[in-house]
Amino acid sequence: MQRTYKTGRGDDRQSQGMSTRFDTKIAVLLRDDLEPWQRLNVTAFLVSGLGTAVPEVVGEPYEDADAVPYLPMFRQPVLVFEATKETLTTAHARVLSRALPRAVFTSDLFATGHDEANRAAVRAVPTADLDLVGLAVYGPRNAVDKAVKGARMHP
Repeated sequence: MQRTYKTGRGDDRQSQGMSTRFDTKIAVLLRDDLEPWQRLNVTAFLVSGLGTAVPEVVGEPYEDADAVPYLPMFRQPVLVFEATKETLTTAHARVLSRALPRAVFTSDLFATGHDEANRAAVRAVPTADLDLVGLAVYGPRNAVDKAVKGARMHP
């Protein structure tokens, strides 16, 4: 659900193009030792998982003034964080304990070349032994905030 905040003049912030606060949050947590290309690649893979598994995070299709259609995107911002390997592991445990929708990216996936190999690489490792480099999570804002506690906003 979206919340619209009123300004002191009785007009709402959304109609002025200002920020809307959501009851939910989409967060991506990246390990802080990744190369720049890896950060971008991991983020793209992770959010694609949320968009397919949690359809309510996706808004309506776009269209420009010439009626050219564009694919729908998330209906709310994606916040990207970075953290140490230890903080990422702790966040993963918190996400699991709260049963929040999640996507993972492990270091093994940098060596695979297609979806089937990616899934096999994750399936081959017990949860506690996953070498996580990225985690995406969606859920109630407070639960996501608690899950990523200790991480910092990506620069």
